Amino acid sequence: MNDNGEENADVIILVDEEGNEHDFAMVDRFPVNLKEYAILIPVLYLEDDEDDEAIDLEDEAFIFRIDLNEGEEILVEVEDEIEWNKVAAVWKERAQSYDYEDDEDLL
Repeated sequence: MNDNGEENADVIILVDEEGNEHDFAMVDRFPVNLKEYAILIPVLYLEDDEDDEAIDLEDEAFIFRIDLNEGEEILVEVEDEIEWNKVAAVWKERAQSYDYEDDEDLL
């Protein structure tokens, strides 16, 4: 959160095989089987006269394992189908519980 109480999602810049940079927002981070995982979604920017406004694309999410390399966290794309399916199932459960909690807030 920043000083005025607004939440600010950190933008993570990933570089693809061709050297192109892509901006992502981390929407969730959680452990599965003693490993840490992150769910990232791409961020689009609309050009504005005053400043850039970010918009999340929630229909496209990517799963990354968070590994340590010499004490620094690195994101590793999950390519193993079994590992990906386990993490995706946990994330789906977490997302459903978030939706349920949001519905409770409306009551």
